[in-house]
Amino acid sequence: MAAAVPKPQTLAAFEAAKGFMPLREGLALYTAAVEAGALGLPLLEVGTYCGRSTILLADAAREAGSVAVTVDHHRGSEEQQPGWDYHDPSVVDPEVGRMDTLPTFRRTLHKAGLEDHVVAIVGRSPQVAAVWGGKVGLVFIDGGHTDEHANGDYEGWAPHVVEGGLLVIHDVFPDPADGGQAPHRVHLRALASGAFTDVSATDSLRVLRRTSSGI
Repeated sequence: MAAAVPKPQTLAAFEAAKGFMPLREGLALYTAAVEAGALGLPLLEVGTYCGRSTILLADAAREAGSVAVTVDHHRGSEEQQPGWDYHDPSVVDPEVGRMDTLPTFRRTLHKAGLEDHVVAIVGRSPQVAAVWGGKVGLVFIDGGHTDEHANGDYEGWAPHVVEGGLLVIHDVFPDPADGGQAPHRVHLRALASGAFTDVSATDSLRVLRRTSSGI
């Protein structure tokens, strides 16, 4: 997979956005999105947060004449709740006392000039997957990091990846000392299924291609 490089303004918007994805992984995601965009199908992300990685998917979709779809309940994952390491009080809705990353996400897309190339779905991943009817060229799993949530994202969305399309999984840490193991176990599950084959590994980002049916 030849590396693709986003436009300087896209890269600047990515680096300015609130979020956790490092640049190297972001560039690997962008390369995957550009390749998958050639299939002419939507590029779908599970786990929007504030839109940092959405910028890259949206830019690739714009170049391909497609669209990026991003799914999130916008209430934050487990590790982003109060008292946890990744909690950010600036994205708490003071009226309801809960996290709400949706307004920040919308500002992120507006600043990047990419609002017209994104369909944002506010809802829980399994519920959205259950009513999603079409195929996608890419699924990027970057939602909740418990086994329940990571497996739910895989089971809900991997079936929608078209033959030759890409499955991208973030925060894959084979060594438990580096991070949670749920995404790593999903990566192993995808390989063991025989439906997906590894394409690349960039730090904690894994890119796989659908080579046969099933999950």
